[in-house]
Amino acid sequence: MVLTELEFAKSKCMGSMEGLSRTVIHFLVLFCMVCKCLASDLEATQKATLKIDASPKLARKIPDTLLGVFFEEMGHGGAGGLWAELVSNRGFEAGGPNTPSNIDPWLIIGDDSSIFVETDRTSCFSKNIVALRMEVLCNDCPAGGVGIYNPGFWGMNIEDGKTYNLVMYVKSPQKANLTVSLTSSDGLQNLASVVILVASKSNWIKVEKKLVAQGTDRTSRLQITSKKKGVVWFDQVSLMPADTYKGHGFRNELVSMLLDLKPRFLRFPGGCFVQGGWLRNAFRWRESIGPWEERPGHFGDCWNYWTDDGLGYYEFLQLSEDLGAAPIWVFNSGLSYNDEVDTAAIAPFVKDVLDSLEFGRGSANSSWGSVRAAMGHPEPFAINYAAIGNEDCGKKYYNGNYLRFYNALREAYPDIQLISNCDGSSGPLDHPADLYDFHVYADAKTLFSMKNTFDNTSRTGPKAFVSEYAVWKTDAGRGTLLASLAEAAFLTGLEKNSDIVEMACHAPLFVNDDIEKKWNPDVIVFNTWQHYGTPSYWMQMLFRESSGAIIHPTTISSSGSGNNSLAASAITWKDSDNSSFLRIKIVNFEPVAVQVTISTTGLQASIDVLRSTATVLTSSNVMDENSFSNPNKVALVKSQLFDTGAHMQVTVAPHSFTCFDLALAPSKLVTVAGRYEYLMSEL
Repeated sequence: MVLTELEFAKSKCMGSMEGLSRTVIHFLVLFCMVCKCLASDLEATQKATLKIDASPKLARKIPDTLLGVFFEEMGHGGAGGLWAELVSNRGFEAGGPNTPSNIDPWLIIGDDSSIFVETDRTSCFSKNIVALRMEVLCNDCPAGGVGIYNPGFWGMNIEDGKTYNLVMYVKSPQKANLTVSLTSSDGLQNLASVVILVASKSNWIKVEKKLVAQGTDRTSRLQITSKKKGVVWFDQVSLMPADTYKGHGFRNELVSMLLDLKPRFLRFPGGCFVQGGWLRNAFRWRESIGPWEERPGHFGDCWNYWTDDGLGYYEFLQLSEDLGAAPIWVFNSGLSYNDEVDTAAIAPFVKDVLDSLEFGRGSANSSWGSVRAAMGHPEPFAINYAAIGNEDCGKKYYNGNYLRFYNALREAYPDIQLISNCDGSSGPLDHPADLYDFHVYADAKTLFSMKNTFDNTSRTGPKAFVSEYAVWKTDAGRGTLLASLAEAAFLTGLEKNSDIVEMACHAPLFVNDDIEKKWNPDVIVFNTWQHYGTPSYWMQMLFRESSGAIIHPTTISSSGSGNNSLAASAITWKDSDNSSFLRIKIVNFEPVAVQVTISTTGLQASIDVLRSTATVLTSSNVMDENSFSNPNKVALVKSQLFDTGAHMQVTVAPHSFTCFDLALAPSKLVTVAGRYEYLMSEL
């Protein structure tokens, strides 16, 4: 029985009458609880029995790596999101290498009579040669000056008292006096500013300043102005908050959301982002390492926006380490959506991947390991997984390319687990692999029914990596309760089949709410200053202890259709204090309540009622979503659990996901009567 908001822990009685009243009330509530006469029980229209065999002989350990997260640069999850850079198109490269070019989203302050701006190819950086030339035309310029401004990614979140690090490269043939400011979106309110004097030199100089905000504006902009006639060139203009996660450039609040999920691995950088619509636009790891100023950036043509690759291969490895998650490096197999490299010509791609692993795993004295060390990480990263391509199975050259990569990597790094794109869940693969990718996007009803997908999968082949799963389209909305329930049921099936399913992660992870075209649903939604978890996020919170836990066999039976609408699993796990819990998860996919009798056998410990809880994810409407205005409309509600023991009777709400955590105590069983005596002693 789940009782929420019962005031059993009130302070001691202030007088004998009040004490007597509380005693009577507590007794009546307890009496109702023991007799199973709460109103919620009477509303149940279905009955079911859940049997759990907790005996050690049938227990099995779930892989330590079962649940993690998958990051792809889509929905501006990185550029304008997790990566804290505030300037969009900071190197003026987004318009392409040909000049003059579009400098969007940069705009001018002034008019054609006072300022002329164009791109040229005079940069001091050989890999990103485009720079911005600004010519101030006015002798008698406006009071605020003329210049350029950058609104960032739908505005910059500037907060009072916080420090922002400005870096930019400048040159001018004559002395120039520049003012760099953080202002409101209309430029009328000044939040911070600094004056920069540029000597009359023909060489580029690097300018580094700190701007301390004297106010808060969620849609601020960075502007650079001058009142003096002359020409100034700019390149690589960056503005980063001084306070990022561990100083590594990640937004603190978004990393915090990831840490709360306790992910055991991080799959990166895609997804379609790895392949590109065309190979020329695919992610290239070596172009995304080294000093940020020298990274050329690229156009992600699958999701149709530019990224400067400040969040590059090195940063992904750093993020994995910060999260305590195993990095899973997904590399391009010589294939995109529209073009492919013939296996006969794949050798350069194979060498490229070998170099990437030397960068990540090699000693600080190796050729590529020394580059990593120079970036600030002399110790190797623990890269133990690599995926050969993304969703490439069935393409003309995939099998041939795959074997070339597989053989080379197996010889150079025999300990790395290699992942095939081909699904081996229903039949054997025709090539060697340690794991295989399994992707599923479906409506809610279909995904719920797939909870038994791996029941009949061969146990002798490579293991499954469910690297992308989600409910999508109509049922998904922008992240509905319905979607999370189907996904939860699917995950209970992965837990039960975790002898053959090694890892699983939802997709996609992040979305910036300001973009017009979004993939729905996502796990975490954000804008410049807010964020919230969708129901799928909160659902995953109830699985975060599953990795490395002990799974127990469960069976559901029902006289009606209740078992067809239920999914369940049972694990034992330990918290940070080494306390043990039996966790029972039940998904009710139907619009009616179900009364479930939970029968547990073989448990080698007693249950401590005082520390046992129930957590429920539900809402009044199965299509309910969270939002910035109501971020916890569908969220976890935790309550004290009073009815425990070998035969519990619980009522699970319609369209709900319920998690019971029964605290295991090797000592004396704490019974309902014992709970009553404890309450009386406190009154």
